[in-house]
Order: sequence, then C-alpha cells, then structure tokens
Amino acid sequence: MRNSKTWISYVIIHVVFMGVWGALIELPEKNGFPPTLGYVVWAIMMIPAAVVALAVNKWQLETDKRSVLFGCLAGLLGAVGQLVLFFTLRIAPAYLVFPILSLTPVVTILMAALFLKESTGVMGWTGIGIAVVAIFLLSYIPPGNSAVRGYLWILLTLVPLLAWGVQGFIMRFANEHMKAESIFFYMTLGSIALIPFALWMTDFSQPINYGLKGPYLSAAVQVLNAFGALCLVYAFRYGRAIFVAPMTTALSPVLTVIISLGMYSVFPHPVTLIGIVLAIVSAVLMGNAEMNMEKKGGAEIPATTRTFNEAK
Repeated sequence: MRNSKTWISYVIIHVVFMGVWGALIELPEKNGFPPTLGYVVWAIMMIPAAVVALAVNKWQLETDKRSVLFGCLAGLLGAVGQLVLFFTLRIAPAYLVFPILSLTPVVTILMAALFLKESTGVMGWTGIGIAVVAIFLLSYIPPGNSAVRGYLWILLTLVPLLAWGVQGFIMRFANEHMKAESIFFYMTLGSIALIPFALWMTDFSQPINYGLKGPYLSAAVQVLNAFGALCLVYAFRYGRAIFVAPMTTALSPVLTVIISLGMYSVFPHPVTLIGIVLAIVSAVLMGNAEMNMEKKGGAEIPATTRTFNEAK
C-alpha cells in the first residue's frame, strides 16, 4: 500500500544524505586514500544499514531464488556504478559529474512505463518533463571550463548512469514481489562481492593515508550513501518509480552542486541556476500529483503486480 507522506519522507532523507555524500566523496582521495579502498569502505558501510533493515523486519529474510536474483542484481549494478564513479571523480569534479548522473531517471522511467505500465496525470507528466529539462540544464558545462579535459570522464560517467537507472527499475519491480529489507540485504551482498576486485585494483606500492582523513573520513562519508540507499529502497516500496526516480536523481545533484560550488568557491552559471530552480519545481509537481491521485482513490495497480498476485 502506498502512502504519499511515507515515500516523500524517504525521498527527502535520501536526497539530503546523497546530496551531502556527493559533495564530500572526493575528500578522502584528495587526502591520499585511493578510490578503490574508498569502494571497500563503502561496501563495509552497507553492512550496518543492512543490519538495521533486517532488525526492522524482525530478522526475516526471503531466500527464494527470485528474491536472491533481484536483490543481488540490484546490488551488483549499484556496486559497479559506484566503483566506476570513484575513478571518474579522479579526473572530473563532483559538480560536473553528479548533474550528468541525474539523467538516470530517464532510464528508470522508460523501463517503468514500458514494463510496469506506470502512468500519471497531466501534473505528474509536467513535473517529469520539467525534471528532464532540469537534468540537462544541470549537466551544462560552460565553454572554456578548465576543471576537466577530454571526454573520457563523460564515457566513465555513462557507466553508473546506466547501471543506476536499471537498478532503480529493478528495485521498483522487486518491491512488488519481496520486502524492501530483503532487497537491501542482497544489495549489500552484491556490493561486498566486488571488494576482492577493488583490492586487486589497488596499488599498495603507493603511499596510502590510513589516518583520520583517510579511511575514517571515508567511512563517515560512505555511511551517508549506505543509509541513503536504504531510504531509496523504501521510497520505491511506497512510491512509484515514475515519481521517485526523477525526484531523487534531480534533487540530490542540486544539493551536491550547491555544496560543491561553495567548497570550490565557484558561482554557478546562470544555466545551472535555472536547472536548480526547475528541479525543485518538478519535485513539487510530482509530489502533488501523487497525493492528488491517492485522494481520488489511488493509482492503478501495475499489470505485472496483478499477474503476480493472481498467480499466487
């Protein structure tokens, strides 16, 4: 059963956690802590979030093949995107990378509309359309920007963009068939599974900062991502992907951009400012559209869900 106040609350927490995380993720590496080890810390920080999720669910875990498949697939997609992101941020700053990553809802929305038959009213589609425009404006790079050179960083950014877009759809689809806590548990397993690969990629011959500004700072930053991801799973559980995806991925980069620009003492380009305003407007429209639909009796149950329930 969907509840607008519930899913919006999870969206807000997710946006705050992920927005702050995106702005601070570069700091440990700048202090001499390699991105591959940053990934290891992130995967480990997923464990306490998974423990909290299981505790909320009274330690009940679904172990059927469908649940394991959906959960691990979502986890692996998120982990691959995360690992590539760490390398991307070595050659491009967060205030350029994260706005482009906000294009992920385009993938999720298209898959949700195609496979889950999700739909919305005029206000909802207007909000989604504005969100897409905002995303492109947030992705604008002014001519002559000296913060990055070449196009490799754009190609690398496409990997987490696509991976997280598909992951959003899988989380939404999986929430129709299993509990959110089980989804997150298997997502954690998928993240941990890539730790050996990250360690293998680490150059231990180079100086590594193991002090407070290394792994400890990384842990403080990555725990935001872990619990933000948990909130996202719950948001997909109580809300519809066609709303949750654009709201989370449009608003989180807004906060990241604002914090990052402040840290780098850079005033945002007018195009970026317009994108920030439109992202906020789109979020308000989509939130109101969902609440209006609930007042009218709720949204139509997706065809995939009806089929699944009938089969049961």
